[in-house]
Amino acid sequence: MKWIHLLLLLALATSAAAQMPNTLSDADKLYGLSKFWQEVNYNFVYLNQVDREEWDEAYKKLLTEVRETENDYEYYRLLQRFCALLKDGHTNVYFPDTIQQQLYNTYFGDYRLFLTNIDGKAIVTRVNLSKKEEIPIGSEVIQVNGKPTAQFLQDEVIPYISSSTDYVLQDWAVSRMLSAPVGTAFDLKLRHPDGAIQNLSLTHTETTEKEVYPPFEDRELLDFKWLEEGIAYVALNSFSDPKIDTLFIELLPELYQAKALIVDLRYNGGGSTNIGRDILQYLTTDTLLYGSAYRSREHVPAFKAWGLWVEPQDTVGDSWAKRAFLSHRDAYYYNFPYEADTIRLDAQRLLVPTALLTGHNTASAAEDFLIYADNQSHMVKIGAPTFGSTGQPLMFEMPGGGSARICTKEDTYPDGRKFVGVGIQPDIKVYPTLQDYMDDNDPVLQAAILHLKKGKPSQK
Repeated sequence: MKWIHLLLLLALATSAAAQMPNTLSDADKLYGLSKFWQEVNYNFVYLNQVDREEWDEAYKKLLTEVRETENDYEYYRLLQRFCALLKDGHTNVYFPDTIQQQLYNTYFGDYRLFLTNIDGKAIVTRVNLSKKEEIPIGSEVIQVNGKPTAQFLQDEVIPYISSSTDYVLQDWAVSRMLSAPVGTAFDLKLRHPDGAIQNLSLTHTETTEKEVYPPFEDRELLDFKWLEEGIAYVALNSFSDPKIDTLFIELLPELYQAKALIVDLRYNGGGSTNIGRDILQYLTTDTLLYGSAYRSREHVPAFKAWGLWVEPQDTVGDSWAKRAFLSHRDAYYYNFPYEADTIRLDAQRLLVPTALLTGHNTASAAEDFLIYADNQSHMVKIGAPTFGSTGQPLMFEMPGGGSARICTKEDTYPDGRKFVGVGIQPDIKVYPTLQDYMDDNDPVLQAAILHLKKGKPSQK
C-alpha cells in the first residue's frame, strides 16, 4: 500500500508539472542562465564572499541541466537554486506571472494551512475556520511525504531560497514548505498540542472558504493606539509609500502628549530609506543623522588586465599596483563619500523614552532606520534580530517573462560594523514561544511596556 501511495503522489506531481507553460527554447534557457551568471560576476557586491570555483562549476553544470528541464517552471527552479548559492536577501530570481499564478502555498481545497517557524519547528499557526477543531493551532508538522520535516526542508526547500541570514532562511523555508504547483499532493503527519498524531493527505486546489482562524490582523500603513500610563504605540508597517510621513506628521499633535513611545517595525519590510529617515528626525534633538556607509564594486577593464601580472608583494606602498591586483580579483570597491544627513526642522520634537520593536521581518529600509537611530540614547531596541539584508538591487528581465535582481551596494554602520548577514541586534532580545502563539500573547510588546514603565536607560 505504501508503494501505491508513493506512486500516486508521483503521478499527481507529474500532472501538476505538465500544466506549467513550456515556452522557452534551449537558446532562451542558456541565454537566461548566462545572463544571470554574467550580471552577478560584474555587479554582485558580495562576490568576494563567494567561492568562485564552486560558482563557476555550478554554472557549467547548469548549462546541461537547464536544457533538460521539461517546462518553464523547472527551468526557473534551477535558476533559483543557482541564485541561492549567493546567500543574499536582495539577490533573487522571480517566476513569470504565468507560473506564479499557478503556484499555491496555503490552499488545499477543503483546507487552508499556514505554517510558522517556532523554536525550529514547523507549527500550524492559522487554518481555515471550519478546520480549527480538526487541526488545533500549535500542531507541529513532523513529517512530509515520508520524510522527517527537517530532512524535507533540507532536501526540497532550503536549496531554493536566497537569504543573507540563517534564521530568515529557516523562517522562509517553513512558511513556504508546501509551496508548489496546483495539483501537487502532500502526505503530512502532524502532532497536536495534546500529543495526538494526525495523518493528512492534501492536494493543492482552490479553496473557497475565506474565513481563517485566528483572523488576520488588519494592519494599516501606520497604526496608532494609546497604551497604559501614557505610552503611545505607533506601528510603521512599510516605508514603501511616502504617505506614511504625512500620516505621522498629522499624528504629532497627539503624540506630543506621550510620556513614552513604542515604535513597532516588526512588520516593516522596507521601501525607501528617506521615508523612514524623515520620520526619525522628529524623534531626536540632533541636527545630524548618521546613516549607513556604503560601497559598490568598481570595474575598470585595464586595471583588471594589468592585475594579471601583479603579485601581492608588488602592492606594498603602491596604490596603483594595489588597485590593479584587487581589480583582477573582482575585489576593488568604490567607497561613496560619507555625509551625515542634516536636519533642519522648526517643528517641536518628540523626545521621550522610546522602544523600537524589531523582528526577523524588519528589513531593508527599516534596518536603515535603525542605523540612523543607533546613537540615540533615549531609544532601546527590543525583540529579535532583523532581516539582515539591505542594499541597492539591480533589476533586469529574464526570458519568458521572469525577472531577477542583484544586490550592488554593501551597507554597514558608519563605523564599518556589519549588519548584512547577521542582522541588527536588539538591546533586549525577546522571542515569542509556541505558548505565546497559542495564547495570542505578544511578549515583545509586553517587554517594551515593562521596560518603559521602569524607566530604565537603554542598554547600550
